[in-house]
Amino acid sequence: MKINLLPLLAAIFLSASAQAQAPLTVPKPVAAALEQAQPAAIKAHIAYLADDRLLGRQAGTPGYQMAVDYVTQQLKTLGVQPAGDAGTYVQKVRLRRAFLQPGATFAARDAQGGVLPLTAGQDYIVYPSPELPATAVTNAPLAFAGFGISAPELGYDDYAGLDVKGKVVVIVRGAPRTFASTVASASQDLSGLLKAAIDHGAVGLILASAHAGALPDLRRGTYSVLGPNGKVAASRTFAVGSQQQFYGAVSAATLQRFLQTAALDTTQVFAAMRSGKPASAALKTTVSASAQARYQDIESFNVVGKFPGSDAKLREEYVVHSAHLDHLGVAAPVHGDSIYNGAHDNASGVACVLEIANIYSRLKEKPKRTMLFVFVTGEELGLLGSAAFAANPTVPRAKIVADINMDMPTIIAPLLSVVALGGQHSTLLRPTIRACAYMGLTLEPDPEPEQTRFIRSDQYSFVTAGIPALHIKYGNKTADGRNDLSQQVQAWRAVTYHKPQDDINGRFDFEAGRKYVQLCFLIGYQVAQDAARPTWNKDDFFGMRYGRK
Repeated sequence: MKINLLPLLAAIFLSASAQAQAPLTVPKPVAAALEQAQPAAIKAHIAYLADDRLLGRQAGTPGYQMAVDYVTQQLKTLGVQPAGDAGTYVQKVRLRRAFLQPGATFAARDAQGGVLPLTAGQDYIVYPSPELPATAVTNAPLAFAGFGISAPELGYDDYAGLDVKGKVVVIVRGAPRTFASTVASASQDLSGLLKAAIDHGAVGLILASAHAGALPDLRRGTYSVLGPNGKVAASRTFAVGSQQQFYGAVSAATLQRFLQTAALDTTQVFAAMRSGKPASAALKTTVSASAQARYQDIESFNVVGKFPGSDAKLREEYVVHSAHLDHLGVAAPVHGDSIYNGAHDNASGVACVLEIANIYSRLKEKPKRTMLFVFVTGEELGLLGSAAFAANPTVPRAKIVADINMDMPTIIAPLLSVVALGGQHSTLLRPTIRACAYMGLTLEPDPEPEQTRFIRSDQYSFVTAGIPALHIKYGNKTADGRNDLSQQVQAWRAVTYHKPQDDINGRFDFEAGRKYVQLCFLIGYQVAQDAARPTWNKDDFFGMRYGRK
């Protein structure tokens, strides 16, 4: 693996293109339906979903339920059949909001028994457990496990030679520079890091900051998904199925104190880790901690609809178009506005999936596989709705062959090029190349691999369930030839992303939205028509880790 990933990804795209030389032929009825994608319809969907009346569509709120009702009605109007629970359009998702009760304790001692002076909220925070109302560790030794990555598929393991049984593991979130960008992203997934620590025998995990900055504010609680058995099914703070007794975070200064107790130099340790050399070590520090939690269980919903396939055999398999329906609700005001409307994030993605469903509604002969339209809750809470669906889908999970996810397509300028996040990991890249060629679009490598976008949206829940998935994003190409759209987007995001200013009055290019819809439709349509289901590439990291599920 190379540090400079752009030449590598470009080579991958060229190699896949060589295997996909046959141009895409679109049947006339499909081409005619494709032309019916309407910018005005995309705008209308966004305008409703991002209206102040919905109060930011926070999962589990009346405003979110208005969004559920709207999408459900749109599916009915289009003739999309219900594919949720018990013949309905919805799948119930039980969210648990956990709050830390007053009186939580945390104390760290050095090898001589001396207490390290630490201030709650500044030097450390203790998280509530979403499953165990009371948790405690007493004089548990600390072990530093670097990035906390256990990846035998890559010949890399921060736990190699490190005994963490009965200990609390301390890690820094990150990955070696030698990791490919998407693999580096996946390696920083908190649920995976927690699982690795617990699987190695640890009783808890401390996430340490690598740089100075404020620790998270837990006053609004933490969120997890409950499964049908009432136990935690997905969480970013608790290892599912375990008796994990502690999860906390410490500042960079606190980490430095911990490392100093074992005569470790922070600068040298970080340099070794970044170069791909594990710097794990037992620390001469113990911690005692206790916490009690109270819970608020919330009922929210995914929306699921389908167009059954036309092939007697392949109709039992499913191609998913997904988008998250929730946003941030009402929060701290910015320039006098406290409603976080989420027009781009992600009313635009929902609008695009609805318009894809509209295209399918116009086809007298549906594709061979069944098309599944999934609108999920709780993305903003940690991909929770998609995690609930991927863990317990309303159709047989083994029959879901692919997911094409739409999250904040960022339709603010003419669509001239795209990035297929995750495309290099499976055969889904081939229909993407054909669709781009048909649409006259350039396919580019990710211009912002450091943003770890591959694990930050709902396609990742499908990936960890073993299902090949894509997330199509804007490329960098611009009409004026400057090819600096990524820079424009970054400037735009700074004043819009996750702020009340993301509303229908902001910057939009609805014609670009139409083109985005057509592209994603063509990708999904090809997958639905192909006799062979998508597969992970040979020796691919995600295929080896998750593809056997």
